[in-house]
Amino acid sequence: MLLNRRRLLVAAASTAGGAALSGCMSTPRQAGTPLAGRASETPDYALVYAEVKTEPFPVPAFDWTKADKAYLRQDVAYDGREKPGTIIVDPKNRFLTHVGEGGRARRYGVGVGKEGFGWSGTADIRSKQEWPDWYPPAEMIKRRPDIKPQLAKLQSGIGVKGGASNPLGARALYLWQGNKDTLYRIHGTLEPESIGTAVSSGCIRMINQDALDLYARTPIGTKVIVVG
Repeated sequence: MLLNRRRLLVAAASTAGGAALSGCMSTPRQAGTPLAGRASETPDYALVYAEVKTEPFPVPAFDWTKADKAYLRQDVAYDGREKPGTIIVDPKNRFLTHVGEGGRARRYGVGVGKEGFGWSGTADIRSKQEWPDWYPPAEMIKRRPDIKPQLAKLQSGIGVKGGASNPLGARALYLWQGNKDTLYRIHGTLEPESIGTAVSSGCIRMINQDALDLYARTPIGTKVIVVG
């Protein structure tokens, strides 16, 4: 099933080219069923969202006390038909669920594409990257001239080197369909307060601590379903 971008994105593609539409375009250095259930117990969020000191770049603590509790990480019941390991993204409700064993799943709050940049369909994780470089497409650079001071010439083009100031955060999962990079990613963010909103250029953004957790659970080849 091909990705079905909204009308505005399709119109832009006809003039700028499909590869210029994703605000999350980057090149790695070397990809349903509605969510269901209640949390079985409340995690220790002070521990879950504490500062991470084992990474090569700082991952500051996330102030979960100021967040909408619905978007904090939690284990939930799952009564859908997808196989364990599948990732299901529900843009309408701003959730990403990683299907587990025995009718359970892990659910995370996410930020999704703003109006005109949303998409739906089925893809797979073709590559993964720790502290990825970010290569914004020419269309985005034109639309967002404020990002130009951050850009530099990197090994794969003009972009922002991976690290604490990179918009893709600590981890990125790259979504492909067949042999085509969709240019969409699931990734961390410098703006954890945006979780639960529709503000991105189409990518799925996560709190960095949640991106680290999902990354560790996600092998290459994982199926990803973005609910329409």
